[in-house]
Amino acid sequence: MTQEEARTRIQQLSDELHHHNYQYYVLANPEISDYQFDMLMEELMVIEKQFPDLLVPDSPSQRVGGQVTREFKAVSHVYPMLSLGNTYSEDELNDFDARVHKLLGESVEYICELKFDGVSISLNYREGFLYQAVTRGDGIQGDDVTVNVRTIRSIPLKLKGDDFPLSFEVRGEIIMPRKGFAEFNEERVEIGEAPFANPRNATAGSLKMQDSAEVAKRPLDNYVYYLLGEHLPFDSHVKSLIAMKSWGFKVSDHYRLCSSMQDVIRFINEIGKIRHTLPYDIDGVVIKVNSIAQQQALGFTAKSPRWAIAYKYKAEEAKTVLLSIDYQVGRTGAVTPVANLKPVQLAGTVVKRASLHNADIIEKLDVRIGDLVIVEKGGEIIPKITSVDLSKRDLFAEPVIFIKNCPECGTLLTRNEGEAAWYCPNEDYCPPQIKGKLEHFISRKAMNIDSLGEGKVEILFYSGLVKTISDLYALTYNDLFGLEKVIEGKDTKKEKKLSFKQKTAENILNGISSSKTIPFSRVLFALGIRYVGETVAKKLASHFHTMEALSTASFEELLQVEEIGEKIAASLVDYFGNPKHIEIIQRLKDVGIQFEQEEAAILSDKLSGKVFVVSGVFSRFSRDQVKKMIEEHGGKNSSSVSKNTDFVLAGDKMGPEKLKKAEQLGIQILSEDEFVQMLL
Repeated sequence: MTQEEARTRIQQLSDELHHHNYQYYVLANPEISDYQFDMLMEELMVIEKQFPDLLVPDSPSQRVGGQVTREFKAVSHVYPMLSLGNTYSEDELNDFDARVHKLLGESVEYICELKFDGVSISLNYREGFLYQAVTRGDGIQGDDVTVNVRTIRSIPLKLKGDDFPLSFEVRGEIIMPRKGFAEFNEERVEIGEAPFANPRNATAGSLKMQDSAEVAKRPLDNYVYYLLGEHLPFDSHVKSLIAMKSWGFKVSDHYRLCSSMQDVIRFINEIGKIRHTLPYDIDGVVIKVNSIAQQQALGFTAKSPRWAIAYKYKAEEAKTVLLSIDYQVGRTGAVTPVANLKPVQLAGTVVKRASLHNADIIEKLDVRIGDLVIVEKGGEIIPKITSVDLSKRDLFAEPVIFIKNCPECGTLLTRNEGEAAWYCPNEDYCPPQIKGKLEHFISRKAMNIDSLGEGKVEILFYSGLVKTISDLYALTYNDLFGLEKVIEGKDTKKEKKLSFKQKTAENILNGISSSKTIPFSRVLFALGIRYVGETVAKKLASHFHTMEALSTASFEELLQVEEIGEKIAASLVDYFGNPKHIEIIQRLKDVGIQFEQEEAAILSDKLSGKVFVVSGVFSRFSRDQVKKMIEEHGGKNSSSVSKNTDFVLAGDKMGPEKLKKAEQLGIQILSEDEFVQMLL
């Protein structure tokens, strides 16, 4: 491939990837599969590696991160990032309206927008490309977080169309949607890390991480709401919102033009009723004068614009009495304390329970039975206790002592060093752990048996038909037809009967049968091995290719897999060292579950018959990407150096033992650049 051919192909691939990225992350309307997207991205990265002078900052390949920032450079804002005046009162909104009319002496149109509860960001664009991203900081200067912001896929690296200004700035809010936050926190809890208190904290922590590759894994999103620049061609704020959306930015549809403050208050009340159903947290509504000319006439105070104000919803918290504490056991064995509360109205619902997270949180709060506690309901489904009113404490209230034994099976709890959670180690015989593993196994991201749900799984479990995940594949129509259970509703006076009729039984069996086509990486995730989430499962499947190779891998071999540390490796060795687990895997294999990684598409035979050992850290590709490239060009990967090895592909920090053995056997050692040359 010549330099000019490479330039043309890079442009074609970049345009395609930018388009599909916009369709997926901004419009939520994907046109191709994840696999097809990954193949396009991989081709782009290979060519960029071959022709590094053609790599540009707006390349879609820059989304994956990889750069490490030791220190975030301070940058002065061209336009100060002022804060808005806040109010919780309708009377103060009317006072704001009166001031605006008095200063202008003419009619005013307002635009109302959501006040996102995230982290403010300034995005600078030059000639249609993202140039720099800067945090608010103190309003005068902030931190340059461009490397991390490039990984957020709803922020365009290259703008759509050609009608944008040569240079301009966009203000927006980086957020973590509630669903992504809940899943992210769940993963943290499962690996023994403390959960983030709320999506805003998680977002702020993510933006200041030093490794952009780690930021790329966080479920961050972005909405923009303000355009700044010299000689902008818009006479109203709403027109700038429409323009920003046409250029590829994500703009919320929840905004409204209002001709009076009464219209503004109606919008605030409408949003107040639905804000808990939104996929992200907001803490209010921003009211702005719509006319740009009027904004300029009103100007600014030292701290905030005179033409805008934020109405904030009052903090959603309530005081109530802590009656008792229950301890719930999850599928991983983690024991979570849950507070039983005197019922209290909060955020439109009656709250009876609140999360206490773990023993450390109980100790930090110093919460005691009978205490008057403050409960908050943020983005989490289960409210949480945030503090205790010590002035109301009973003098004889005793500290809460975290339980020592599993509340379900009585097994002595254990706690790993450096982890917050206590665990029940009886993973194969503790009822809630078994039921939790079954529910995880059938879930959408795992085996996707959508004809089953928690209620049906519970019936199968308590009827004795299903005690392990492999039992699902032994079910027959006669087992299912006629099964039933009486389920209590929220009102205990109302009960409903869940029963398996003919169609239900057939759907369940069809769903179970269809799950046999689920690929190996998702099967591995579905097994519910501790610390093995979706990403780790993909890494393991890509590295070992078969369940047989993975299940027999040594601790040292597991550590050779990218991103697999000692904790995950130890968990895998422990899991596969249990004869019961091997028996379950064999039963799943016997019924046709996929325990081999799908073969990579063959792009050429340039490496046909050659055996590679990949070791170390590479500057442009991950180890998994390198291994995939080897297979796509006809080669084979091996985890250990032997006389059958043809090449050792060595990155930085290559394992010294592998290097020593390769030198002893006279095996050729390749650099990353030499490997790329082999593919030309």
